[in-house]
This record gives sequence, C-alpha cells and structure tokens, in this order.
Amino acid sequence: MTIAAQLQTVQTRIRQAEIATHRPANSVKLLAVSKLQDSFKIREAWIAGQQAFGESYLQEAIEKQTTLQDLQQELEWHFIGRIQSNKTKAIAERFAWVHGIYDYHHAKRLNAQRPNMLPALNICIQVNISKESSKNGLAPEAVLPLLEQCLELPHLQLKGLMAIPELTLDPNKQHQAFAQLRHLRDTLATKTYLPLETLSMGMSDDLEAAIAEGATIVRVGTAIFGPRHTGNQ
Repeated sequence: MTIAAQLQTVQTRIRQAEIATHRPANSVKLLAVSKLQDSFKIREAWIAGQQAFGESYLQEAIEKQTTLQDLQQELEWHFIGRIQSNKTKAIAERFAWVHGIYDYHHAKRLNAQRPNMLPALNICIQVNISKESSKNGLAPEAVLPLLEQCLELPHLQLKGLMAIPELTLDPNKQHQAFAQLRHLRDTLATKTYLPLETLSMGMSDDLEAAIAEGATIVRVGTAIFGPRHTGNQ
C-alpha cells in the first residue's frame, strides 16, 4: 500500500472510533510519528493531507526540517523523544509542541530559549501512568507541582498530559490505563481551573481504546510509514 492509502486507513480507524464512542467528528488529531523514516515519506504524507509529524531524535529531525525547508509553513513538528539539557535550545527553536515534559529544569530551559518571535511552545506533561521503571514520566501524584511551576513560564503553553502505558493487547487493560490518565487530567483541571484539553495517548495497537477514553492526539508511525530504519541515533 502507498503511504497515502495507509494514512487513509489510519484516519478511517480514528473516525470510526469517534463515531463508536460518540465523540465529535475530527476531535482526535493524528500525529504521524516519522522518527527513523525518510524525508520523502513525510513529503508523501503531507501531499496526502497530513501536517503534524513527531520526531524523537533531534539531529535527525533537523536534517529532515532542512530537507523539507520548502514546507516550513505547512508542517507542524512535535518533539516526542527524551529531552536532554544540551538540546533544549534547538528544540525550543524548531518545534511547535513538546510531548514529554517531566523535569522542571528542562521546562525552564525551553521557556528561556523559546524565541520571542514565535508563539508559546505547546507542552504536555508526561505521566508514567503504568509506573514502569523503564519509562520516563512522573508518577501521577507528582504532576500537580510541575504543572503549577510550568504555569509561571510565559513562553510555554501547557496543553495537557501525555502517556505511554504498558504495552498490552488486552482491551480491558488498555482502557484502564487510558482512563487513569483521563481521570488525572480531570482532577488537575478542577484544581487549577485550566482546560488541559490535550490527552496525548494511544498508538497503532490501542488507538481505539485511547479514543474511547478521551484521547485528543494519537501517535501513529509504522502503520503509516512502514518499518523504521534502525541504527545508532
């Protein structure tokens, strides 16, 4: 299948999940995870109507942004990888969104290094909802203090929460994890009087469960672009 066809298949799954769970049409945004994929595939996806792309490796992302410079005004770049302090400046300058803030030190650096001529950097706080030792993110009870600190940073726009729950093909466990993140968001929104409208959760194998539990952004890669390249990053 072509990238356009695969993209349409994923979009159809999203629309069907919206209908099945009585969500408003187009209430769920697709983030095409393009890490370890070639630039020409991103261009093909853009031609097919996709605008938001997620990258995890900064140097790779910069190379793609340079190659796709002619689409600078058309593409929306999301950083979804692990943040390192020595890379915050480039992230602050080159991305519209950062999924995965869980360290106030990183948030402060991104705020200070966000160029004044750009809109505030959209951020989601990453929650380790399944409490896996191998995963980044905050324990649910640690989110509120960071959230309140981020509200004091004028060049950051706090949009909501992000999570990568423990991988499982059990629908009940999928729903349980995503519901936990939604409940946490609802609690925090009540305490802070913020909408926190974004729930970045759900990938290829569990996006239906994520949408049922309130996801507003789902992150899908291989189902759109095919297998990823491997190698040192």
